[in-house]
Amino acid sequence: MSRASRRAERRLATPLVIGFAAVGALVGFGWAGGSTDAEPSGPGGARRSTEAGSNALPSTRLAGDVPVLVVPGWLDTARDLAAMRIRFLGAGWASEAVQTLTFEEPTGSNRDHAVELAVAIDTLRARTGADRIDIVAHSMGGLATRWYLRGFPGAPVRKVVFIASPHRGTLSAHLAWGGGREEMMPGSPFLDTLNAAQPGPVGVDAITIRTLIDTHIVPGESATLPDVPDFEVCCPTHAGLMRDDEVFQIVLDFLEGG
Repeated sequence: MSRASRRAERRLATPLVIGFAAVGALVGFGWAGGSTDAEPSGPGGARRSTEAGSNALPSTRLAGDVPVLVVPGWLDTARDLAAMRIRFLGAGWASEAVQTLTFEEPTGSNRDHAVELAVAIDTLRARTGADRIDIVAHSMGGLATRWYLRGFPGAPVRKVVFIASPHRGTLSAHLAWGGGREEMMPGSPFLDTLNAAQPGPVGVDAITIRTLIDTHIVPGESATLPDVPDFEVCCPTHAGLMRDDEVFQIVLDFLEGG
């Protein structure tokens, strides 16, 4: 069966599979969360920023063969990622190939979260036998993901989706607490170090996704990265991005190399 046929079959089956997957996923298995000139190019009317470079590489494998790790934002846990996990199962990923993460301290430092991320990646690869994995990171989880990639050159990561991550900080961090609070402050030493050399993930294909009405990532442009394709959607909330149909379609198309 051709790649296109498998992809079409997968999407036709999604409504039925999601219903059966929901119970198992919830039993089995973030906060943190202006606009540039843009042109229509994303699925479902999403706007793709014209400032971001297009570095997306065509995939040579069906994305369902690549395990996915879903990383939460500030204060969130795996429970907040259940809807995203259900969508992946409905789109054809095996249950053992989709892992949602809960950090030991959900409001803690991204440096500590990066260590936990490394363990989760090793565990997912060992369970599935995969050489590399994909990451979907929400909000502050994107900072932990970038810190992990910074500290592990040649990390076994194929693609990363950053959803509403405060790459250059957010003013709403003043209302947060825990180790992540200071790190999310605009101009923090953590962000200065993270953005000093290579703002985007080295050697990893990536995109950013954001909503036009995000009250958690202020300013909104902080959710973008230089030379990384950016998609704007209208108009889920910061948390709602992880449950939004259009957002998942963008994620799916990117991971499948479309």
